[in-house]
Amino acid sequence: MFTTLLTHLWNVRVQFVKYCTVGSSAVLLDMGLLILFTDVFHWSAVLSVAVNQIFLIGYTFGLNKYWSFQNKDMPHKQLARYVTLVVANYTLSVGAMYVFHDQIGFDYRLVRLGSIAVMVSWNFLLYKHWVYANEEVRMKNAE
Repeated sequence: MFTTLLTHLWNVRVQFVKYCTVGSSAVLLDMGLLILFTDVFHWSAVLSVAVNQIFLIGYTFGLNKYWSFQNKDMPHKQLARYVTLVVANYTLSVGAMYVFHDQIGFDYRLVRLGSIAVMVSWNFLLYKHWVYANEEVRMKNAE
């Protein structure tokens, strides 16, 4: 079983590195927009994270679909699955900012980085096996 896991991890290493590259650039963009909106425009941290997530949706969907997972399927079903995942991640991001920054008083940058770390832990697997999975493979796995 351990050998099977190692083989699987070895086989997806290129996808994972690309996913991490997209994710790293998204974190830089995310944090840059968050700081810009909060410190320069003086928006609340909750509003800032809510708005910056809208920009990041298109950015990460396109790069992960076409570059990380090299998926050429029609995007409408993938987009619906992606939006479902985004809504869950968005809810977590805004909720975490409200609870940990607005209510408890943690630094908004640390709250954002913490929520990103939590989301990264499940996003790769969900992107690979649900959002961007080839439709034929998804149907075969469902049987």
